[in-house]
Amino acid sequence: MEHRPLSRLAASAVAALLALTTACTGGAVQGRPGASGLRDPFFPKAGNGGYQVEHYELDLDYDPADGQLNATAVITARAEQGLSAFNLDLSGLSVEGVTVQGAGARYNRTGNELTVRPAEDLKKGEVFRTEVDYGGEPKAVADPDGSHEGWITMEDGAVGVGEPVGSMAWFPGNHHPSDKAAYDITLTVPKGYEAVSNGELTSRTDTGDGRTEFVWHSPEPMASYLATAAIGKFKVTTGRTASGVAVYNAVEPGEEARSAARLARLPEIVEWGAAKFGPYPFSTTGAIVLPGETLAYALETQTRPVYSGAPAEEELVVHELAHQWFGNSVSPKSWKDMWLNEGFATYAEWLWSEDHGGAGAQKHFEAFLAGDTSVDREAASDWDAFPPAAPPGPEDLSGAPVYHRGAMVLHRIRQEVGDEKFFGLVRGWAGDHRHGNASTADFTAYAERTTGHDLKKVWDVWLYGEGRPKG
Repeated sequence: MEHRPLSRLAASAVAALLALTTACTGGAVQGRPGASGLRDPFFPKAGNGGYQVEHYELDLDYDPADGQLNATAVITARAEQGLSAFNLDLSGLSVEGVTVQGAGARYNRTGNELTVRPAEDLKKGEVFRTEVDYGGEPKAVADPDGSHEGWITMEDGAVGVGEPVGSMAWFPGNHHPSDKAAYDITLTVPKGYEAVSNGELTSRTDTGDGRTEFVWHSPEPMASYLATAAIGKFKVTTGRTASGVAVYNAVEPGEEARSAARLARLPEIVEWGAAKFGPYPFSTTGAIVLPGETLAYALETQTRPVYSGAPAEEELVVHELAHQWFGNSVSPKSWKDMWLNEGFATYAEWLWSEDHGGAGAQKHFEAFLAGDTSVDREAASDWDAFPPAAPPGPEDLSGAPVYHRGAMVLHRIRQEVGDEKFFGLVRGWAGDHRHGNASTADFTAYAERTTGHDLKKVWDVWLYGEGRPKG
């Protein structure tokens, strides 16, 4: 597919249309600007107010040789108020033109905010289509904790990853986890490269000009930080799980041998997760294994987690796949709710060990209380540095309390209510909030309602309490 240029109105035509609109309305303002941020506790400028995105159509043309991205984003959204202007999050890159409902729109840039002023105000409830033509050399974004995401170049390729706000480095959008949408992502790259994204590969076409176009379809809602685009000389393998979930793995050639044993168990892990947590929430699964040291972390990108080098441990694959239920399907309402992602994924590791001949969840719990690294190598970490539901700042979102003490919260619930009610709670939480968003307050209320237990002590001591609990 050729890169599609935007249709644009001449500046004089835009001015005439605006004048006509003003005349017809007697100068009355029909809408107001949407907010330029959602006031997230840790990332107040992330996301935007006044609308909800329903669908992203991204057309990305990338050449690893020069690092240039030539792209179009078509964003279909519903106005939640009358809108005279609205914002999109976009870091770097040059905007070449914007249309709204097919008409040329004025726009300006301030920092990471792209403010769009449609030719006509949008009505509350109106579904509108915004097309942004943009390009340049996408860059990485630095996190408060010193890690990097965004667009990461490799020796012979690149990868787009987004947690927490890096997706704005490669496409404009409403970049907050509370606004989830369906995606269609087209990646056009030089022939000889593979281009991998979320969901299902619906077509792969040689364009006839030495390039190959890959079209990926993700019908289930996805938070933008979970979107990915990976370009490289990957070795691709496909298959299915026992229940029929499609598997698509893309592995850096130098990592194939080291990845083989871990990825061979991926279908089994998906089926195990379905038995523990309820039906797998997506139609596809798999992995993207990058050259080692590309990233300092693995990431649960939706349907297809990204690993920097071969997964060193089986539990890492369990962790990232557990996120497909907890974090991806059930996504946080704000970044302060991160423990709901990481606590569940860490507890899944303990459950996998429990079911496969290793130390059970109780032993992991006790190891953390005792600092016993012979049972769990992370047990001596600063898991008690702060309450998991109240990280001090954005630099703490990947801290040990969010992961390990978050898992301990879940185990304390299990101790209080027993296995039958606990696993009923876990499956119910994943099922009742499937493809939605939820907060810590939603979870605590749900846990007490579904188990019939007063869990106030667990919340006060383990979830919100300061210092190291006694057990």
